[in-house]
Parts: sequence; C-alpha cells; structure tokens
Amino acid sequence: MFPIGFSCRAQMSLPEQQLGQRFFQEGGETLLAKSKQQKESMLAQYSEWLARSQAVILVEYTGLRMADLDAIRARMRSVGGEFHVVKNTLAKLALERSGLSAPPDFCENSTAMALAFGDVAETSRAFHEVVKNLPAVKIKGGFLGMKAISAAEIQALVALPPLPVLRGQLLGVLLAPASKLARTLAEPGRRVAAVLKAHSDKAAATA
Repeated sequence: MFPIGFSCRAQMSLPEQQLGQRFFQEGGETLLAKSKQQKESMLAQYSEWLARSQAVILVEYTGLRMADLDAIRARMRSVGGEFHVVKNTLAKLALERSGLSAPPDFCENSTAMALAFGDVAETSRAFHEVVKNLPAVKIKGGFLGMKAISAAEIQALVALPPLPVLRGQLLGVLLAPASKLARTLAEPGRRVAAVLKAHSDKAAATA
C-alpha cells in the first residue's frame, strides 16, 4: 500500500514545469506552430546549402571545442566554403529532398557539414588542413555533385591540384602535337603492362 497522499506521478524538473506553464499560457497550438515553423525554416536553409554546393563533407564532431569550431568556420569561409552543425533528422530529410542518397551512418551521432561552393579541391584541402590535428573530427563521407563518396575518396580530393593548375594541365594536353597527345594517353597502359611483365618474369624465375 502507498502512504496516504503519495503520488505515482514523477516529479517534473523546473525547466519542464516552466515549459508546461508556457505551453498553456501562450497556447499549446501556437507553440507547436512556432516549432514547426522553425523546423521548416532550418530544412529550407539546409536544402539551399546543398543546392549551392559542389561538394559536401559530413563529419562527426563530438568533443570538439567551440574555439575549434570557430577556427574551422573561419578557414572554410576563407576559401569560399562554409561549415555548419546540423540536426540529423532535418539533414537526412534535406538530403532526400535534394535527391542525394545517403548511407545511414552519414546522419548518425553528431553531424556537421563542410560545404564547397567553389573549387572543390581547394576547399577539401583547406578543410583537411584545419582538422588534421583535431581527433574529435571524424569524416563520415560526403557527396561530389550527386554522387555519394567515402572518407577515402574525400582524401583523394585533397590530393588534387587546384582548379587553375588542372585547367593548365588540360590546356597543355590539348595544345600538344598529336604524337605527344597519343603518347600521353598511352602512357598509363604502358605502365600497367610493364608492371604485369615484371611480375610475370619474377614468377617464371622462381618456378
């Protein structure tokens, strides 16, 4: 038997009591409408970022200090990109609405987006430089255009030369004489053939 006057209802904390009072004072429907409005506004903002970006890097940031977050944001802005902490449920919905198919682990635990609005290689390299000594930042994966890419593929983006250099290299190939162009295009095949022959010769020698 419970003592007289005992209540089975759990005691609410002060913030919960204040929230309940506010809910009835301001009108429950009004508060719910405000909350829905805020979510729709955030969802529209996420979708706008994704529509503008050439590439997106999704990371986990649990344990990161505020000063480190500020440093990442500043570095990304310096190369024309942005870095934002996002809510998983809204980020997942924004990705779906943008036609981006994300693996489940892209929107688990804490999530932040590094957004490349310009040169993808330069932005990826700048992001890598600013987070390489921050173990709290763990790259989950991302998107290059509409294609989902892994953390390993993002590392490959870091190794790409800046866009002006790539353009110069392409121009050099296009302006080269036909014979040089043919040699340039054939070179990877010759290298693969040389490697295969070396392995074949080694196998024959040990047989």
